[in-house]
Amino acid sequence: MKVLLFGPDGQVGQECLSLLRERGNEVVPLSKEEADLTTEHGTDRILSERPDVVLNAAAYTAVDKAEQEREVCKEINALAVHRMVENCRKVGCSFLHISTDYVFDGKLDKDLCYDIDSRTNPINVYGETKRLGELFALSYEKSFVVRTSWVFGKGKNFVKTMLRLFENHEQVQVVQDQIGSPTYAKDLAKLLCDMITTEKYGLYHATNEGFCSWYDFAKAISEESHKDVTIIPVTTAQYQEIGHPLAKRPMNSKLSKKSLQDNSFSLLPDWRDALRRFLTEGETEK
Repeated sequence: MKVLLFGPDGQVGQECLSLLRERGNEVVPLSKEEADLTTEHGTDRILSERPDVVLNAAAYTAVDKAEQEREVCKEINALAVHRMVENCRKVGCSFLHISTDYVFDGKLDKDLCYDIDSRTNPINVYGETKRLGELFALSYEKSFVVRTSWVFGKGKNFVKTMLRLFENHEQVQVVQDQIGSPTYAKDLAKLLCDMITTEKYGLYHATNEGFCSWYDFAKAISEESHKDVTIIPVTTAQYQEIGHPLAKRPMNSKLSKKSLQDNSFSLLPDWRDALRRFLTEGETEK
């Protein structure tokens, strides 16, 4: 199988590239330099390469910065997806697009989870552009759209930020009123690489199993890395008051994975197990 991979340098992209090659696929990775998604012709390699599958792991993910860079964010997260879809349609290949929990407003009762048919209502520019990208992707009958959340892997992420803070601070303040599921890029990549071998197109939610707050996540990172540091829970409002003006975040990012089960895909392992593996596999150095 020939796979054209956008975003091979991102956390999920790196894992997909490695696993696809390990499985014997022909992979054409397109970096930012090789495919500028802010330009009209940034996706033209789909036409010249004629792959069996296009996997889009590229995205503008700087959530706070997106509030000032709305147009660039929209180009990469939405308009480039539209161009990908149109080119995939011409070639007749499958398309997989990665989306986010940020397409929801997070106002759902925290005892409940968002399903794939739950009403979307993004509350920041990043979420708005990702939702528009979803709509473009889902307009093509041979598309997979996979929403995920709180990704950690090779690259910048919450786990590495916490580990760095633990080295230099005795106390760390972490938000306790946002709930979701951490997702290990390596586990997600395995699911995506399995998914594109099928024709079970449609919309999915995929995260590691279990739910926690960012505070719970930080506590687990401290425990699993054996770092003796005091972690202080704060509300989102308190965090903003102490000098962290941020784009709005959904308070409830819990995603139901029923769509995976309904289509006989394996659920990802528990998030704490994933964290443990991440910390012991040497990934934190990368």
